[in-house]
Amino acid sequence: MQIKHTSYFKNPEQDAAWFKNWVARLEQANNKTYLSIEIETALGKTQAWGVNTRLKDAETLVIFPGARTTSLFWDLDNGLSNFGMPLKIYLVETNGLPNLSDGGTPDIKSADYGEWAAEVLDKLNIGRAYVAGASFGGLIAMKLCITHPQKVHAAFLLNPGCLQSFSLTIKNLYYNLLPILATSEKNVRIFLDNAVFCKPEHQLSLEAEQLLVDYEVFAISRYKDNTQKPYDMDKELLKVKTPTYLLQGTADILFPHQKSAAAAMAKISNLKEVKVFNNVGHGIETYAAAIAYTGAIIKRLR
Repeated sequence: MQIKHTSYFKNPEQDAAWFKNWVARLEQANNKTYLSIEIETALGKTQAWGVNTRLKDAETLVIFPGARTTSLFWDLDNGLSNFGMPLKIYLVETNGLPNLSDGGTPDIKSADYGEWAAEVLDKLNIGRAYVAGASFGGLIAMKLCITHPQKVHAAFLLNPGCLQSFSLTIKNLYYNLLPILATSEKNVRIFLDNAVFCKPEHQLSLEAEQLLVDYEVFAISRYKDNTQKPYDMDKELLKVKTPTYLLQGTADILFPHQKSAAAAMAKISNLKEVKVFNNVGHGIETYAAAIAYTGAIIKRLR
């Protein structure tokens, strides 16, 4: 596997220490400890976090995060508890994102991310699993379903970034570029309030929101992001035969839900359901009802 781009923290040792402290803050807030798992892959070190990994007779769920996030966002406010059933959960930190994994990434338009995801499952001793991906993570899930469909029971795409191109509306560009061009807690909060959440229907507790804000300021200011961004997979999606569930928020301005739903229905032959949540922003992985819906589907399928 050829590494096409490499992203990196500006001060690797200091920034890794900050990230680990952030994880400790989340653990304290959630009153739980995540199992830290480091594996070697074709992209270098890949970090994963385990929850309930010692459960017997439980289904396995592998989660891939969105761009400029950590997979641990899924558990802000103990969000993983909303699955409503016992699951072995592996939160994978995709290489090339601001996390503890190495920064090397393959060509995003190749099949390599699918090969990497399959390697991650192998190294975690997972034969077959349910797979969920938010935004960028949805693209990873689809690549895995194309390259190694035998490894996936079903895929859950949450406001995925692979069904259409990133929206170029002035509103979307403004809110996404604001914290990048003028990084501050205030501007990060403006971005979150207008693109990620849709208050009051979709929001976090004050403590969890502060954790998210702190992470975003850190990720933008401390990480040199050279990773390619998600793209419209278009006809590649015709190769997906895995049962697929699409979850979308009506307030997602990054990837408007109507266009994504139309693309999924036209190109994913085994699309099982499209679930739309009113007044939910792009950060749908932090929305309790979306997680509960995913858990209910897994319970129905097991």
